[in-house]
Amino acid sequence: VQLQASGGGLVQAGGSLRLSCAASGRTFSSYAMGWFRQAPGKERESVSAISWSGGSTYYADSVKGRFTISRDNAKNTVYLQMNSLKPEDTAVYYCAASGLRVATMTYEYDSWGQGTLVTVSS
Repeated sequence: VQLQASGGGLVQAGGSLRLSCAASGRTFSSYAMGWFRQAPGKERESVSAISWSGGSTYYADSVKGRFTISRDNAKNTVYLQMNSLKPEDTAVYYCAASGLRVATMTYEYDSWGQGTLVTVSS
């Protein structure tokens, strides 16, 4: 599957951004999708995930209550709405697709997008 992430940018602390990830090449509605991020000098970490149907979601503790993941299977797109952004949210954000219907661990994802940079200024 091919993944194209977009929506990153520069925003002030407290602001919002919505990331989008368009998928192609596989039946989108059959697999889980996830968002990950990697800050400079740090390991990639899981941010959020959504099951194939959208009925199950996962959030890292650091983003709970601020980020919302959703998917539109008709548009083959997954979104990450990010509110109340903090400087520590600054990272390259990656979307990923899993071969499973539900997946929350990094190793469960086998297709990755190119990443989109989110910079939150204080």
